[in-house]
Amino acid sequence: MYPIRVVTISRQIGSMGFAIGKLVAQNKGWQFVCREAINQAAIRAGTPQAALAMIDEFNLFGFKLTPDEHQAYIQSIAKVMSELAEQGSIVILGRAGQVILADRPDTLHVRIAAPAEIRAHRLAERHKISLQAAKAQIAASDKYRSTYLKRFYNVDWKDPNLYDLIINTARITQTEAADLIQILIDRGKNG
Repeated sequence: MYPIRVVTISRQIGSMGFAIGKLVAQNKGWQFVCREAINQAAIRAGTPQAALAMIDEFNLFGFKLTPDEHQAYIQSIAKVMSELAEQGSIVILGRAGQVILADRPDTLHVRIAAPAEIRAHRLAERHKISLQAAKAQIAASDKYRSTYLKRFYNVDWKDPNLYDLIINTARITQTEAADLIQILIDRGKNG
């Protein structure tokens, strides 16, 4: 048994993954990291525009990165994420943590998902937008995230083998999802 010191969370937009990750971190007294790691990596790579391009899921800014900028960014993300994992007591949201930290026995990899229709209703309500606009955002985000993992890590974002736990938030509350993750953290993990 290995104690769990790191949790990575991969989530679909509208699945409540951000809130669940933040809740786990708060309940455990751990650090919660999302875009900070992205920005640190881009600064280290000397390509701050890479951070903007990589968080711009809907291509609103129209940044085009060179292959060298992409590679420098990906290498920096891996370095930052590994450094954060070494510190422990951390929940890392997104950016292929389930792939980058796949070989760490002290890391729990979680995927948060929900049916597209439920996610669309959540987005429409939260952002006060039409259901049609929410569905378009979901389709664009899912495509972006899937393409990102395929392009840079050659993995299928939906592959259940990348995760130790997959939670469907269609009928599970944020609190229940966080409780499930915390149970696994407290029990540790077989290496």
